[in-house]
Amino acid sequence: MSKLKLIRITTVPISLEKLLEGQLAYMKEYYDITAISSDKQRLEQYGVKEGVETYHIEQTRKITPLKDLNAVLKLYKFLKREKPLIIHSHTPKAGIVGMTAAYFARIPLRLHTIAGLPLMEAKGVKKLLLLVIERLTYRFATNVYPNSKGLYDYILSRRLTSKKKVKVLGQGSSNGIDTKYFSREHFSETDILQKRNEYNIPANEFVYVFVGRIVKDKGIDELVSAFTELQKKKINCTLLLVGPFEEELDPVSENTKIEIATNTKIITTGYQSDVRIFYAMSNALVFPSYREGFPNVVMQAGAMGLPSIVSDINGCNEIIVENKNGIIIPVKDRQVLFDAMKKLLEEKPLYTNLQNNARPLITKRFDQKEIWQILLNEYKMLQNNL
Repeated sequence: MSKLKLIRITTVPISLEKLLEGQLAYMKEYYDITAISSDKQRLEQYGVKEGVETYHIEQTRKITPLKDLNAVLKLYKFLKREKPLIIHSHTPKAGIVGMTAAYFARIPLRLHTIAGLPLMEAKGVKKLLLLVIERLTYRFATNVYPNSKGLYDYILSRRLTSKKKVKVLGQGSSNGIDTKYFSREHFSETDILQKRNEYNIPANEFVYVFVGRIVKDKGIDELVSAFTELQKKKINCTLLLVGPFEEELDPVSENTKIEIATNTKIITTGYQSDVRIFYAMSNALVFPSYREGFPNVVMQAGAMGLPSIVSDINGCNEIIVENKNGIIIPVKDRQVLFDAMKKLLEEKPLYTNLQNNARPLITKRFDQKEIWQILLNEYKMLQNNL
């Protein structure tokens, strides 16, 4: 008996790679899966790795009406031909493209996961436009899954859709965390010292790490400013920025760019396919983002045994428990961020307590296979209720 068809769609393949790593390979035991995204070569590489079919549809992360309409039409034709039971979209652009095409193609189950809302930081006309897009996406979807309680509350408080459509699966997260993969046990002290030497970081120096896109709304301006203030106190520390710079959508300030380029204690690595050694060589994660869904980075760092400093936003404040496995600070507050960074470095009993709790608080709440099973159960329940 042939399997029912499941379509998963994101705007760019990196979202499939990082936000849903391993999940489609797990689901292919139960469904005939096709992954849809832009960047044909990278998408096809992902398909080979996960063992699923792929279909290329070019999409942009910006607001591009003509290109978006072409994407909707191409997807509509594909869906009419393939007739899947489920289409499940992630990321805002793939959401509106996927749900619009699926609605008009009369796909029975049209699911959209929300892992962050750009409109939360947008202003003026752009915010109004993004609100319209989100409302349309949810209107065309049969089910909407914010991946954190904070996003759930935000969506309902703004009346973006009806409560009966919205649900948080498990305790949040789109994909959970592979706690066996993200573990310090993979690295010896020799491995860590060698990696520190590679970046000229002394063995006894305190390392703050940030993992993610180097953009303004990740709080990089505040992070770099707070770190340079720490240096003025003659504290031996390094800031490690692991991730790519993005100049188009949300660049950091010119002052921040200059500081990063000239400060020998701020180290950038660019994009890294495997970030585990960078967690292992660090002492604490600093993640002062303005908005998130349910950030994998914070779960990864915790699984690697790192205390975290995070901003008081949805997702972050659901993973981190104040003074248990990290410190929660207000958004965009450079002074409080500085105080928290200084506190972790100077108050050894506090740091040790947070460090001891970091991994256990992740492993018991966000194990990846449990998250996958919860999603599979949701698919089956929806399927049985048709």
